[in-house]
Amino acid sequence: MLSPSTGTIHETINAEESEDTELQIEFQEVNWNCKSDYSLFVTAKESTKLAPKLHCSCCIKSKNDDKDDHYYTVEDGADAVSQRMDGVAEKLSDKMEIQVRQTVTHQPVLPTPSTKVVKKRRTRIPDRPNVSLSLWSILKNAIGKDLTKIPIPVNFSEPLSMLQRLTEDYEYSEILDSAAKCDNYTEEMCMVAAFTVSSYACCSVRTTKPFNPLLGETFECDRTDDKGWRCINEQVKHHPPTVAQHCEGQGWTMWQDFTMKSKFKGNYLELTPSGIAYLVFKTSGSIYSWRKVNTYVHNLVIGKIWVDNEGDMEILNHKTGDRCSLKYIPQTTFGKEQKKVTGLVWNKQDVIRWTLNGYWDKHMEYMEVKQQKLIDGKSDPTLKNVTEYGPTKRAWTRKIPVPESEQYYNFTEFACSLNEPEEDVAPTDSRLRPDQRLMEAGRWDEANLEKLRLEEKQRNNRNNSKRGSHESASEYDEASPTWFKREKDPLSDLIIHISKGTYWKHKEVGDWSMCPNIY
Repeated sequence: MLSPSTGTIHETINAEESEDTELQIEFQEVNWNCKSDYSLFVTAKESTKLAPKLHCSCCIKSKNDDKDDHYYTVEDGADAVSQRMDGVAEKLSDKMEIQVRQTVTHQPVLPTPSTKVVKKRRTRIPDRPNVSLSLWSILKNAIGKDLTKIPIPVNFSEPLSMLQRLTEDYEYSEILDSAAKCDNYTEEMCMVAAFTVSSYACCSVRTTKPFNPLLGETFECDRTDDKGWRCINEQVKHHPPTVAQHCEGQGWTMWQDFTMKSKFKGNYLELTPSGIAYLVFKTSGSIYSWRKVNTYVHNLVIGKIWVDNEGDMEILNHKTGDRCSLKYIPQTTFGKEQKKVTGLVWNKQDVIRWTLNGYWDKHMEYMEVKQQKLIDGKSDPTLKNVTEYGPTKRAWTRKIPVPESEQYYNFTEFACSLNEPEEDVAPTDSRLRPDQRLMEAGRWDEANLEKLRLEEKQRNNRNNSKRGSHESASEYDEASPTWFKREKDPLSDLIIHISKGTYWKHKEVGDWSMCPNIY
């Protein structure tokens, strides 16, 4: 089931007819400002179709606001719901009373950045100690293996967890804020494409490895005061490492499952993500999805380490049928254009509307295709039949880190703020992870000892669970997440993790009793 989309019925859970022609229909409707579970009891009188939209009593004023149960009259139905209910709706009356028994869980409207006092955050972290260690001594026995299963000292890491690194995707969230105000679907797609490219900007000079999160580890990031969004992450599986993430912004919501496999292949490391990301805009109702491309870390043994992102990314708008094809062009040793990204935005009729060009470490621009010669009603992807372009528009420009950032892992100011100690976070938050805190403070020997202790504690917890449940490793490794639930995604037919919508409520009252003891 998809996350927020204004006033539409997402799923018919049950529809059955009783002997006295009274139909019981249960469905869930998700509204932008609230989530409601309804049980509808409908008395059939004449043939009609159920209306496609029913707003809960917290969104519109009812005539019976002083009662627990609210009644509405539904008229002028629509074919869509009738088809989804396999004809059951045709038995419903032209005018009918619907008794709505509801349990409403409100999603508070996020305050705009201008309505909150902007918190002063740190802009740098302690310098990286000058400690040498041979990476080859660690990797020489790991060729062809998954590095997520091989313990690596903190000497090759950075003081951030993968949960925090994934939150860096939102450093340029202002792109999504602009897209949320766009009144053109295909131009909206251009901005979404630029946002996906911007998430790789930190890779250009960052060659260190983030900490692998412990199972049940979380990370919250509340930037409603300055950026207008807040995000919660949770490590929901250990092998393969899987992060569930949910972010709420100004006019948009994004969530994703991020799973990654890594293999060492001699002198380079291949990182293959297999998760999927979703993005919904409140005003346009657009629903986007995409998958990340592969990342390669070169010269791990000999030469200067450098990072490249390669492959094809397809971004889909499931509402309109528009799509964007992005190509991350592999770098070459003597190539003139390094880190190049190109793209085309197609509408549902296979006509190119926009072109994109840029670099994943610099900027992204796009141009409208105004005049072109179509072949059988479709565009030529080589663009040789385009006769007129619109003006170039800049969608994103990277913020260059200050020169001295080389002394502290090449972190941007945004990255420096992520591991800053903060009060009232969950006890499983990455900021409280002891080995990571010791590493940031430059106490690497102590950090390595603490890292071994935490990993041993996690193994013992897994072994205890196995002995107690007699289940296979693959079954007990999938612990029940604290803040997310597993659901089948109707767009991909995959099982993904969806936010329960409870984290920020528990934070408000300081109730962390459900959190596991992982540190």
